[in-house]
Amino acid sequence: MFRRVRRLVGLDQKSPDSSAKPSNRGSVLFRPPDMLETVHEIAVYIHRFHNLDLFQQGWYKLKVSLRWEDESRESHGIPSRVVQYEAAPEAVSDETVSVWHISDSENCFYTQPFHIKYARQDVYLSVMVSFNLIIREDETPSSSSVILKFELIYNHLLGNAIDQDDPSNLAPVAIHEFRVPHKALLGLHSYCPVHFDVFHSVLVDLSVHVAYLKPGTSRSTRKVYSSNGQHLVGEENGLDLVLGQQGWGNKAIETVKSLLASREILLEELRNISSALNQIVEELHDNDLSLGKYEAIVTSRAGMGLYNGGSSGSRKKGVGQLAGILHNFLEKSDGAFNIDNDVMLYTLSKVELLDLFHTLGSQLSFIWNAFLRFHRINRFKIMDYLHATWASDRKTEWSIWTVHSKIEIPHRYLRSGADESSSHRNSIGKMVSARKINEDPTLAATSRAELHRKSIAQMRISTRSIQDMQIFGDPTHVPVVVIEHHLMNVPQHNNNSIHNSPSNSDQSSHNNEFNTIVLPKLNGDVFSNSNISNSINGLLGKTRNAKKGGRVLRAVVFVHGFQGHHLDLRLVRNQWLLLDPGADCLMSEANEEKTSGDFREMGARLAEEVVSYLRKRIEKLNRYGGCKEIKLSFVGHSIGNIIIRSALSETTMSPYLKHLHTYMSISGPHLGYCYSSNSLFNSGLWLLKKLNKVQCIHQLTMTDDPDLRNTFFYKLCKEKTLEHFKNIILLSSPQDGYVPYHSARIELSHSSSHDNSKKGEIFMDMLNSCLDQIRAPTSETRILMRCDVNFDNSNQSRSLNTIIGRAAHIEFLETDVYVKFIMWSFPELFR
Repeated sequence: MFRRVRRLVGLDQKSPDSSAKPSNRGSVLFRPPDMLETVHEIAVYIHRFHNLDLFQQGWYKLKVSLRWEDESRESHGIPSRVVQYEAAPEAVSDETVSVWHISDSENCFYTQPFHIKYARQDVYLSVMVSFNLIIREDETPSSSSVILKFELIYNHLLGNAIDQDDPSNLAPVAIHEFRVPHKALLGLHSYCPVHFDVFHSVLVDLSVHVAYLKPGTSRSTRKVYSSNGQHLVGEENGLDLVLGQQGWGNKAIETVKSLLASREILLEELRNISSALNQIVEELHDNDLSLGKYEAIVTSRAGMGLYNGGSSGSRKKGVGQLAGILHNFLEKSDGAFNIDNDVMLYTLSKVELLDLFHTLGSQLSFIWNAFLRFHRINRFKIMDYLHATWASDRKTEWSIWTVHSKIEIPHRYLRSGADESSSHRNSIGKMVSARKINEDPTLAATSRAELHRKSIAQMRISTRSIQDMQIFGDPTHVPVVVIEHHLMNVPQHNNNSIHNSPSNSDQSSHNNEFNTIVLPKLNGDVFSNSNISNSINGLLGKTRNAKKGGRVLRAVVFVHGFQGHHLDLRLVRNQWLLLDPGADCLMSEANEEKTSGDFREMGARLAEEVVSYLRKRIEKLNRYGGCKEIKLSFVGHSIGNIIIRSALSETTMSPYLKHLHTYMSISGPHLGYCYSSNSLFNSGLWLLKKLNKVQCIHQLTMTDDPDLRNTFFYKLCKEKTLEHFKNIILLSSPQDGYVPYHSARIELSHSSSHDNSKKGEIFMDMLNSCLDQIRAPTSETRILMRCDVNFDNSNQSRSLNTIIGRAAHIEFLETDVYVKFIMWSFPELFR
């Protein structure tokens, strides 16, 4: 059968006489390593070192190494070549000294030392190092992944010189590892950001490029004598001797299949890159990359469509069509060749199989070297393209730990459980509430997250993308984030007459189809009647009259919680800066060591600090082309959110309310501590009120006035502090015992739904007032998201922090993984 197939595709045109005996004269044999030895070449291009938040100035360097994840493989990646690229003129700096070097004893690469002096400093290293992982002739193509390890080395500063000791004697201050899956070892071009850890927050911009190659293209030979030293072994008999031992035939076919897959991947990736850059890889475009007579068997779709040179005209049309059919037959849906169906490769003789191996090896070396030269010329554009591709894939890559749902919020909340369960239906009569009213939302959220965590433990993660070991190292210990996109009904319960017109009803029904609220704009300027000071008015006038090339001021204010520090939210700030490097961040210090007083006073101090900061930034921009737009965002933790809302109610903030952009609330008690179910924490609050006379605690528990309608929180909920934000993101955790779950989410409390007392009535009024602000038609679009974060506490001991719920409340500040998931899944909300 195989012979007929060979004749069909044209491989048996000149078959040698099988009866003819091979001549012994001049017979040679390719050495087994030359025939079947292959290599994974992994090139790491280190572009830029960006200091986000290193605590210590001094001299640093990077150490790069490579190893198999399978510990049974003892070989390590060997640095094979280093290319130092010339730096761009604007990147030339005196912050680097000495040169890079390779350690033969450790099989690793060290960059040149560089001096870090200040935050957000850039150091361009522009160096590419290639590692070789050799697959010996007695090994099959690897099914093991590879670990790419980056270490941050700190050199002590000695005057104006650096410590010149052997860097191998210096322990790393931080380590960041990545897994390159075995599927990616056949070919890959990927962006790979290195951040190290929360104590050494940096960004190392680098890209990883992988190819599966034959070590050399020369066909070195040696004579093979028989054991008694007599005559040479004949060529074909010698091939039979080598390929026939211990399954060498299957080994050769598997190797050729891997080389074919690598060829297809590299050509396809090059096509995508050259298309994105709108530039042709001329070396490949001007050369014939066909496989000659083997093209009929293993035609590469990528090769045919991209760089086929002039060979396409020489092939017969029928053979080409048949080759395409056979290729589809041999290839799986994921692009990998199936050994059970590779019929055509088994039709090749061992001489032809070896010839195809050498042909593929030569082509892959040519393609790989052509890419490296193309990369050197276009490395900045390639880095931008790979970064954009990486960013667009984040939501999919990290979807393992995120659960998305869409839930509609009713027009109004009622206290009666029966009314609640019967009145909240959508237009087709289906229930729109995510939870049953008789079910505790905290327990339900915890159960749902734990169930998802158990499913993660049973998942088999299979991908070709590079995996961050800080996330993929132990998937079950990563926070689970449940994201609810809320569909908002436009009408407000206290103003139904305005929204009952046909036009508004049509608009409302249209909005239910998507997770944003598209609302009609109000007539006139929202702040036309505001009393704005002349100085503020002048600054904003300059902003409106700015040049077309003026900059958009994207200011983000971070506000700490009770007895907090202004750097408490630095991890969130660092993630925001990674997503939007041009953002101007203010870490509020106005209330540091002053969080025990009145929220009104804390809000006034924050408002003054924010206005002063914005004035300075606008004045600076007006000196350099002007400020054409302002986007003002806030991030608060714990009671920092109450301070933010109190500041927004100050008259000094009125001119900036129309510039509000995104509000991220991290475990904020927006409805106070009403219906708090944590008895231990409630006892602590009672002691604080009795012993320390902490004013803000009285306000949080709504005991600052005998009349609940005169309390601070009731009045704050009546203030329009939320309606001007375009994006509102409420982060909560059912494990957080410091802030009531319903208060952080601004939703109905399980206990309040059946409370018919005065307290229940006041609470319901506060809740509906907050939701009315979110539904208010003061923005063309508005997005509301509630994000539940479930932390892994399996490794936490049974401590007081865990019992009272403080551990999860502080975990929001000590990890940034959940922030990555949210920000990179919805980048448009943070830019």
